[in-house]
Amino acid sequence: MGKFLLFPLLWWLFGNPIVAIVVLLLIMYVIDRRFIGLSPSLLRPLKRRRHISRLRQQLLLNPNDIAAKHDIARLYMEQRNYREARRYLESIGDVLEHSAEYWDDLGACYLRTGDIELGEQAIGRALALNPRVKYGQPYLRLAAHYSRSDAEKALEYLEAFRTIQSSSCEGYFRLGSIYEQIGRAEDAAAAYGEGVHIYRSLPKYKRRQERKWAFRCMLKKRRRQGL
Repeated sequence: MGKFLLFPLLWWLFGNPIVAIVVLLLIMYVIDRRFIGLSPSLLRPLKRRRHISRLRQQLLLNPNDIAAKHDIARLYMEQRNYREARRYLESIGDVLEHSAEYWDDLGACYLRTGDIELGEQAIGRALALNPRVKYGQPYLRLAAHYSRSDAEKALEYLEAFRTIQSSSCEGYFRLGSIYEQIGRAEDAAAAYGEGVHIYRSLPKYKRRQERKWAFRCMLKKRRRQGL
């Protein structure tokens, strides 16, 4: 309601409806980025490219910098450049063989580049090292992969995710999305509701990073209730 009252005011201030719309959208974007986080960051891609460039220069000076290789691989994964990320990750496996996060990253790259068996093996190794790594995201990654080809296998990974009692609202949002994909509407609604419930129980410092996922869970839950 507030935005409908704000638009006439902005139109009156600037004397131009187009400018008023642009300013209103900017205000909404800033509010969303500050309090909710549904909108993508406009600056993040630029910062990521600069960070990749700095890391590449760093690796020219020190080709054995393991932390830099892992960081640049994760940035390439954010860009969805999984082949490049895989190349860096494969070069540091001997050093990070006891890191669950490393094996999950590598497994994700394998899945995205078509090596399904290697991907499942790598993610399985991550879970063997730490069943709660990344708040259970590896289970959801595998469930999402199999949701369209092997519903039974997808359900196995979903149930494994539920057993760890993850405090990740993002995890329950993705859980609900996968349940929707395989036609389990009631389970999807329950997962979205659990995501909202978890958010309410989180300490303040963690609510900021989970807020957008809790909001998405709430929207999905209300939409399903309205069906």
